[in-house]
Amino acid sequence: MTEAAQGLVARWKDADDRARLLQVIQPGLVGLIDGTVSTLAPIFAAAYLSGSRTALLVGLATALGAAISMGISEALSDDGELTGRGNSLTRGIITGAATFVGGSLHSLPFLIHDVHKALPVAYAVVAVELLTIAWVRKRFLKASLAQSLVQVTMAGVIVAGVGIALGHA
Repeated sequence: MTEAAQGLVARWKDADDRARLLQVIQPGLVGLIDGTVSTLAPIFAAAYLSGSRTALLVGLATALGAAISMGISEALSDDGELTGRGNSLTRGIITGAATFVGGSLHSLPFLIHDVHKALPVAYAVVAVELLTIAWVRKRFLKASLAQSLVQVTMAGVIVAGVGIALGHA
């Protein structure tokens, strides 16, 4: 493990629950939600318009672009001094990495060449991602699991619907 990673683990162990929430969980959750939801429209539009290979490449490009954008946005939004949200670079890396994970996982089913076989797998992956987001919100933000499921599912359905509609245009 690198020295930087060891430092992160040590800070995690030494931090109180509020610091963990503000400095790790919240930036990670923001990234996971953004990566999962914002990439649905381009991936599904590409799948319906051009097939699996295009959906895979568009999905990975979108996930990378969103990860860079979200990481920079988080890092530049707050230096952490006034709010206690911790080191801006660390938060930016956490947000960017979580955005990439959220955006890339449902791109991977498009490694399956047949788009009609890849789409149901991608839908299942999105469902697992949305369930994970709802669980994290319940576990760390004390949000109702039912309410979280409705909220994240509605967001996912709306954005995926946009992509499907554009893919059939």
